[in-house]
Amino acid sequence: MKLLGIFIEYPWAALAVASAFAVLWYFRRRRTIAVAAVLWSGYGVYEYLMHARVLCSGECNIRVDLLLLYPVLFVISIAAAAVSLRRNAV
Repeated sequence: MKLLGIFIEYPWAALAVASAFAVLWYFRRRRTIAVAAVLWSGYGVYEYLMHARVLCSGECNIRVDLLLLYPVLFVISIAAAAVSLRRNAV
């Protein structure tokens, strides 16, 4: 879980992941990859707003929202990677 904590400290890192999926989508043109790029972009913006204390004005030490967000991002990332590795993906 510490590995994913880097996105809390450095929210722009999520936008780097989104950019990687966007480039991958440009070459593969698969919907799953586009969804991954959009979700990572949205998460990057969300995490930046949390980091800037726009969405969380007080102490945000307990981030229950990450219990939902991280598994969703993980699953869509694995699915996008799998789709991109398939030769003749539909």
